[in-house]
This record gives sequence, structure tokens and C-alpha cells, in this order.
Amino acid sequence: SKFRAPSAFPPPSAAAPASINPYAAPASNVLPPSSRRLGEHPGFWRRFGAYFIDYIVGSIAGGIIGAVVGFIGGMAGANENVLAICGGLAGLMVSWLYSALMESSATQGTLGKMALGIIVTDMNGDRITFGKATGRFFGKIVSSLILGIGFLMCAWTENKQCLHDMMAGCLLYKKN
Repeated sequence: SKFRAPSAFPPPSAAAPASINPYAAPASNVLPPSSRRLGEHPGFWRRFGAYFIDYIVGSIAGGIIGAVVGFIGGMAGANENVLAICGGLAGLMVSWLYSALMESSATQGTLGKMALGIIVTDMNGDRITFGKATGRFFGKIVSSLILGIGFLMCAWTENKQCLHDMMAGCLLYKKN
């Protein structure tokens, strides 16, 4: 007895267009329909504006955290260098949690992104996970280490993605 393919799965036809051929590999440069209907990708300056707002929010939060860490450490008689390291780590942790929690929440963006009508999605146009948002946050370190070129990439890439967006598999859209 010969092996036969199940009749429920007919062989792909060479004449069938790739868009309806279930056996065709998806084109890597074509976004799924759910992503295309979300609208335009924000450009460099809109993203920069959102970053600037978030920088102000982060500076205020960092100042408050730094003051609390400094006060508590000073009362405990901690070494100045230890206080600086603890303050820096606390600031990094607050920035990471702010970005990752906000971008993976129902708002899909930080306060700066919300103010400028930007949402963060995965490549399918869906809300990102906390893990993906964490990868995007720490990917920004790589974007900045290469003289900021990773941030500028959104000016010339097809989907206006920065390097950290590509690393995390994310897209940004202007909110409709």
C-alpha cells in the first residue's frame, strides 16, 4: 500500500497566487493584514518628541528616587560611592519598569507616546508582551552605543523602525 497525502490538503497549484496559497512561505518584507490596517508609522521627530516627554518624566522620577535613596543612605551612614551605585541602579530599574510596563499595558505606550498618539505593537499589530518591551528597552542601549545611529535608523528604514525595534520585533504606529 502506497502512502497518499490526505485529500483534505490538496497539493499547491503553481497557478495559485502566493497570497491565497496556504503552502507559500510568507514574504519577509510584507506585513500581515492586521499590521497594515493600523495606519502610518511615526517619523523620527514625533518619536523624538515622545522620548523628550518621557525624559522629563524620567528625570523627575529619578530625582525623587535619588533623593529618597540619598536620604536613607545618608541616615544609615553609607559610603558616597555605594550611594551613587545604588541610585544609578534604582534609576535604571525605574526607567525599565516604566517603559516595559507601560508599553506592554493596554495603553501600548509611555506617557510621551500617548501624548503624541503613538502605540507600540508586535509585527502582527498586537500588543507586545512585557518580555518584548523589556528587550526593546535594553535594545535602546545598543542603539545609543553606536553613536545614536540605532535611533536615527527610523528615518530611512521601510517601516520606520529603530534598531531596538528591529531587535525586539516591534513596530510603532500613529494612533488612529
